[in-house]
Amino acid sequence: MNETARLSLFVITKNEEKNIAKCILSARNIVNEIIVVDSFSQDKTALICRDLGAIVFEHKFEGFTQQKNFALSKVSGNWALSLDADETLTPQLAAEIKQAISSDQYDGYRLTRVNNFWKKQMHHSGLKKEALLRLVRTKNAKFTGGLVHEKLTVTGKVGQLKNVFEHHPYDTIETYLQKCNHYTTLAAKTMYQNGKRFHLIPALLCLPFDFIKRYFLQLGFLDGFRGFIWAVFSAFYTFVKHIKLWFLERN
Repeated sequence: MNETARLSLFVITKNEEKNIAKCILSARNIVNEIIVVDSFSQDKTALICRDLGAIVFEHKFEGFTQQKNFALSKVSGNWALSLDADETLTPQLAAEIKQAISSDQYDGYRLTRVNNFWKKQMHHSGLKKEALLRLVRTKNAKFTGGLVHEKLTVTGKVGQLKNVFEHHPYDTIETYLQKCNHYTTLAAKTMYQNGKRFHLIPALLCLPFDFIKRYFLQLGFLDGFRGFIWAVFSAFYTFVKHIKLWFLERN
């Protein structure tokens, strides 16, 4: 890889010892630099990252947008690849990325992500393939958004690569419940900051509505039993978010 196409991988982490090695190893052969911003993990995440050649920064987590912008600020390559700790490149996409950044045609590329639930790819249920901006010219890029739902943006032309990368966010029920607890807390805080307040009727209606949306309208039943479980979990997530908003108002 020539100097005009120097690529950095950056990842934010918190207690990701089960995932982070796979993430880094999937990209290590095509990147010149690996930046990891860790939120003071209590497991071996930081040690694993350093053993794999990453530069690790410890930084207090104050929201996904802020954390990822901090990580992006540490990148020295003129191209930056953003992955989450539970995501991995396929060999085909890695090769395609290496070729893409040698061209001056675009300032960023969307990559297609396939989502897995309990170690199996989902094709419906709101978890079908999605095109996400993840590969950008560093100087033109930044994250926007709030505590959750951060979005990578870039100034200039954006292209689309053909091959996919894998997302494995929930391989066990325990993993889902841990992430559900974290994300619903951030979502409730965001709702509160945006002036939204708890109302009983919407909180109750979200249970059947979210299930119907995932399982029927988004064809979750075609994903088999996993589709049913995901529809139940999604309704539970939304309900918990409303209940946490209720607690926030009273505290």
